[in-house]
Amino acid sequence: MHLFLAKNLRGQHRCAARIAGRERRVQRTNGLLSGRHGQRGVAVIVALILLVVVTLVGLAAVRGTIMQQKMTSNFYDREIAFQAAEAALRQGQVAVQAAASPTVFRDCTPTSANKCLPNPFSDSTLPAGAIVTVATTAFKWSTLSPGAPQYVVEYLGNFTIPPPSVHQLSNCSGYSPCGAINTADFYRITARSSSTTADRATVTLQSIYRR
Repeated sequence: MHLFLAKNLRGQHRCAARIAGRERRVQRTNGLLSGRHGQRGVAVIVALILLVVVTLVGLAAVRGTIMQQKMTSNFYDREIAFQAAEAALRQGQVAVQAAASPTVFRDCTPTSANKCLPNPFSDSTLPAGAIVTVATTAFKWSTLSPGAPQYVVEYLGNFTIPPPSVHQLSNCSGYSPCGAINTADFYRITARSSSTTADRATVTLQSIYRR
C-alpha cells in the first residue's frame, strides 16, 4: 500500500513538472510572438513616417521647379517685349530724321494748345494718326510679339543746346560751335512693345531726341 502511494505521488510530481515545463515553454513562445508583433508595428509606423517625409520633399521640389519655369518664362517674355519697344524707338528716330519739318508731328510746344501727357498712349486727346505701327519689314515682330510695336513722335520745340561740360578755348577748327550758342529741335519719342497685352509683358520706352 505504501509502495503504491509512493508511485502515485511520483507520477503526480512528474505530471506537474511536465505541465509546468509546458506552461513555461508556452509563456516563452507567447513572449517571443508578442515581441515580434510589437516590432512589426513599429516598423510600419516608421515606414509611414518616412513615406510622408519623402512625399513632402518631392512636392517641395516640384513646386520649386514650377516656380523657376514661370520665372524663366516671364523673364523671356519681358526681354522680347523690351526688344520690340526698342525697335519701335529706333524707328521713331528714323522718322524724325526723315521728316521735312517738325509740323508733321504732334505739336507739344509750350505755346501750343495741346496738353500733352507724359505717356501719349494714355492721352485721350491724341489723334489716331499720331500712333505709328512698325512694319514687319523693319522689325519681324510677328514671330515673337503678340502684337505690332508702335511709337508716337511729339515735337517739344526749339531750345538752346546745353553746353558741354568741357569747353574748348582755342583751335576751334573742326568744332562747331566754339563759343556761340546754338539751338536745336527736340522731339519726344514714346514706344511700346505691343498694341495688345494678351496676358503678355508690355514695355514702354521714351527718349528725347535732338535734331
